[in-house]
Order: sequence, then C-alpha cells, then structure tokens
Amino acid sequence: MNGSCVQLNDLPDELLMFIFKQMNNVEVLYSLFGVNERLNSILQDPIFTNRLNFLKWSSKKFLNIFSPDIIFDRFCLQILPAIHEKIQWLDVESSSMKQILCAANYSNLYGLGLFNIEEETIKNLFTDVNLSSDLFKNQITRLLITVDTNQNLKHYLTMKYICNHIFDVFKKLTHLIFSQSSYQNMVGLPFIYPPINFCSSTLLVLNVKINHFETCLCFLDGRLNKLHTLIVESADICSLGEIENKGDVPSLMCFSLSCVGPIDYYDKLILPLLYRMSNLEKLNLSLSISVEETLIDGYHLKNKILNPMSRLNQFTFDIHSMMNINNEIILPSKEDIQNTFKDFQYTQIISYMNHFLERKECQCHIYTYPSQISYYQYISNQFPGGYYPYVRIVSLYDEYPFEHEFFLQLVQSFPFIEKLVLINRKSQQHQQSYKSMNNSCHLSIVEYSRLIELDIEYACDDYIEEFLCDTKTCFRKNISLRILDHSLLRVTENFTREDTRMNCTKVENLWPCGEWRSSKSFQEYFPLIKESDYIYSSFYVK
Repeated sequence: MNGSCVQLNDLPDELLMFIFKQMNNVEVLYSLFGVNERLNSILQDPIFTNRLNFLKWSSKKFLNIFSPDIIFDRFCLQILPAIHEKIQWLDVESSSMKQILCAANYSNLYGLGLFNIEEETIKNLFTDVNLSSDLFKNQITRLLITVDTNQNLKHYLTMKYICNHIFDVFKKLTHLIFSQSSYQNMVGLPFIYPPINFCSSTLLVLNVKINHFETCLCFLDGRLNKLHTLIVESADICSLGEIENKGDVPSLMCFSLSCVGPIDYYDKLILPLLYRMSNLEKLNLSLSISVEETLIDGYHLKNKILNPMSRLNQFTFDIHSMMNINNEIILPSKEDIQNTFKDFQYTQIISYMNHFLERKECQCHIYTYPSQISYYQYISNQFPGGYYPYVRIVSLYDEYPFEHEFFLQLVQSFPFIEKLVLINRKSQQHQQSYKSMNNSCHLSIVEYSRLIELDIEYACDDYIEEFLCDTKTCFRKNISLRILDHSLLRVTENFTREDTRMNCTKVENLWPCGEWRSSKSFQEYFPLIKESDYIYSSFYVK
C-alpha cells in the first residue's frame, strides 16, 4: 500500500481527479479516504461526495457493494462523519439503510433512494424518532423507493403501508418515484382508491406504476393539487367504475402514460383524460390500441391531440394500433401512413405496417425517434432497425420466418435487452445453408450480453436450435428459459447433443417441467438448476 501511495502522490491533482472520476466514488472513498491529507482534499470534491450509492446490480436485484460489517466499520464510523456536510443524496439497501442514515448528521441531504424495501424495514425506519423528527420531516424533498419483489405477496402490504404514511413522514416531499428491483414484475400501487392519507400540497412530481387505471384518475382529483408532472405505467386500462373522468387539471404540465396490454377504450378513457389537462406542455404516450375502422396515424394525432391541446410543445409517442381485417378492407401502405406525418413539427417519425393474414389482423406502429421506450413489442421482419439503448423487453411475432441475420440485427438495435419473447411457428428457410456455413466456420454468432429471460414456448424447433446452439448464439449471463418440454427434448436429442450443451449450462431456471427433470442426463445438462427448483416447478404445474 505504501508503494502505491508514493506512486499516487507523484501524480498531479488534475490526473488523480481524472483517474478517480472513472471509478465508483464509494469504492474510491473506501480505498483512499484517510490515507493522507492531499487525497482527503481531492476526495472531498463534490463529484465524489454529492451522491453516494452503496448498491450494485445483480441479475435480478440490488445488493450492497460491501458487506454490512465493512459498511459499519469503515463508512459509518469514519468516512460518513467526516464528509456528512457534503452529502446531498444517499442510495441505500434495506439491510444497511438505518445504520447509514443514523451514522451522521446530514445537514444538506435532500434526496434518498431506499432499495429492496420490506414492510418491517420501512416500519422501523418511518417510526425512528431521530430520523423522522428532523431529517425526514424537514429535509428530504426527493424520494425513490424500490420494493423487494422477491417477497411474494408481501410487497403489496409494503406498498400499502408506505402509501398510508409517506406524506405524514416526509412533510416537504416534492418528488416521489416508486420502482422495483426487476423489470419482471409490475409492482404497482395495490389499490383502486388511494388511502385518505395519500395527499400532499407539496408534491410536484410523481412517477409510479399502477394496477388500475382508476388510480391515475384519483391522483388528479385534487389530493395532489400542486402536481405538475405525472408519469404513469398502467398494468391495465379498461372500462371505469364509479370514478368520473371530468374536471380541469390546471397544474399538470407534463404527463406520460404507458400500458403494455392492448387498450379497448382509447376514445372513452384516454382522450377525455388528456382534454382535462388544459395547460399540458409535454406529453408522452406508449400504448397498444385496438381499433375498429381506422388505424392511428398522423392525421389522427393532429386532429385528436395536437389541435385540441394548444399549449403542447413536446409530444413523443410509441403507438401500436391493431385492427381486424377482412377481404373488403383496403389497407394503407407504409408510405400512406408516413405521408400523414409530412407537416409534423416534431422529431423524426418512424412507421411501419404488418399484415397478418392468418390472424386476419393489421398492425400499424408509429413512434418518435430517437426513442426512450423501455419495451418494444410485436417486432416482425418489417422492423426498420435503429438504435434503442433504453429497451429492456422485446417481443417478436411474425407469420414469416425469422432468419439468423434478423437476430444479428436485433442485438445491434437492442444491445441491453434483458427479456425476449418469440412467437413464430414458421420454419427458417435458410436452415440448411446455415449448417453449411457452420461447417465452414463462417456463421456469425449472436451475443446477448444482458439477456436474463428467454421465452420460446410458442416457437418452432428451428428457433430453439437458433438460441441453444453455441455456434449461433452466446449468452453472457445465466438465463431463465420458458420452452415446451417435448421441443427441448427433440432439439437437445434427449440431453446428449454437444452443440446445445454449452448454452444449456447457463440456464438457471426452466419452465415448464417434466418427469425427465430428475434424470442424471438432465442434471448434467442443466447443472445450475437445483433439485428443489424443479420439484417445486413440478408441483406448481400440477
């Protein structure tokens, strides 16, 4: 350590600052704070002390960077008391958050990220007199809460408790973001009608997932009368019960609404809601809409949204419209749809059409580009390409085969994809030529660097081979795999095929299951799957 310090001391401050900026600031503080006065002076720069993030991301949840003992001994007793006045934001995990928050008097702390929250943890935190009486009540204005989704149904109880008490504990809250540890679960507010206590005269920004569209309307009933930004992801948008979708919402200036599932009540629910926002300046819509007669195009957006909302100056969207077709319907072409956006005053608009004759369905996809959407659905061979760094979930469907080159393009467009769903029953046309190319070692391998979930349950065997053969596909991480058991047996040749063995060794969860899962050949082929996992899965399927 002494030798390395001498070398560090030989470098000018500017170079040390540059080096430290490339590293995790919490790890830099842990390694070098207290070594000498010069390093202490450099490390107290705001870039290292403003926001401390004690978390790292595993495949499915946030974890502490250090063990609890290290956090307590090194940070809580030495580092945090020394830099407490410089800290403005803390990101902490459930198991260590209380000891970190109690370690010093954070006089300038205004933001908190509370991760992997459980009901008992949050109760203990909210009722701590030392924290709630001053820090929570008078200082914290921005709060991000991430719920532990591995707690089965307990996370709903956690959310209920938080919503019942959050504005009593944080009196000056202006920004509130609810999130979850993994994209896999919709951890929305578990109620239609928010509790009476879920009201605030200070909240300006709310970012939340909801299970019921009615909950969104409740946010706009006056309980959050200063709210100017509402970002909502809805699990479902369906017909309303007793809640009225009426009344002006003059304070709202920014609104974002996304829904993964198809919407049947766009005209009756979404448009009336938008018309209530008389002062809206920014709007983002990410929707899949079932229509009866006319697909959503530029003319529709201009006449139904832009013209009635005169103050709107920024409009981004990702809209799928789906319509049943018959022989009498004259369908528009891609060029027809694109022409409806000729006089749009916004960013680049991308559009494409899918005509699925077997399903007797037409789909029109229109969206602004560059895009910040996190999921991209219904991709077919008509996909125009592009670069989508924010997309984490992708679904594929077509009535024509996806060839190997399509998947090469897919990972270039979606480099951070974490979940992939493929539905296609059509055999690949170039399967034989791929085998010849493989023998000549010319076939490019598709590398999925972030993929952790693959659903090929409704795909023909060609695509199972596409993903499981290591000459075609490489998984950089362990994955969860959803697949039909008889297809898996065929493609792996009853767990004896060598070129599918490597990718199968990276499968840590497999669904569904069969009696063969207890065989020795299966266990050798899928070494990451524990016996308890497939015993539980067998029980679950039954």
